[in-house]
Amino acid sequence: MKNIANDYRRLFTEWAFIRRVLMSLVLLFGSFFVNYFAGTYASQLASNPVTDIILSNTRTYDLDGTFVYGIFALVCFVGVLCLEKPQRIPFVLKASALFALIRSAFIVLTHIAPYPGHAIIDPSSWMNEFSFGADLFFSGHTGLPFLMAFIFWDDIRLRAFFMAASVFFGIVVLLAHLHYSIDVLAAFFITYSIYHIAVAAFPKDFRLFHGMPLSEI
Repeated sequence: MKNIANDYRRLFTEWAFIRRVLMSLVLLFGSFFVNYFAGTYASQLASNPVTDIILSNTRTYDLDGTFVYGIFALVCFVGVLCLEKPQRIPFVLKASALFALIRSAFIVLTHIAPYPGHAIIDPSSWMNEFSFGADLFFSGHTGLPFLMAFIFWDDIRLRAFFMAASVFFGIVVLLAHLHYSIDVLAAFFITYSIYHIAVAAFPKDFRLFHGMPLSEI
């Protein structure tokens, strides 16, 4: 706890770090804003559903609770990891914002309707602020933990946890028929690219994440 307190005193007395945190928050909330309009647009223009080799051959499982609260728990866990080491905050938030922005672009390009008979998300759930029905490609539930696996790659336990979480959520959204199989499979490939784009776009935040002092970045 003493080391964490020292990190906070050291970093949050540096305007350069405070500026990076504020910018990352602006980018993150801006990406949520873009995501909202992308999801609304795609849902308004949704076409017919299509057949799917996995969904067409499995029944629907009622996993909406896992879909909603599982990803919430994962986001909270990532938040704890960032609070534990505040130098992680700028890169994690900026990479997540980039993930949301790129996913929003794909959503705008793809307007396939949800698969018939999918699990119903509670209309009062906070998840409905981020999910609109036709915002399917690609799966955020699969991609976000996969992104975190790359970000925390140096810690083998966190890497394994996030990799397992990505596969777990991929299975959940398929069994609940909330995503098509292509949404889940594509998430792994696209997220890999997003991570490398984030490293190239935010090199100073990446070095700060890995412990380089502010004075050297």
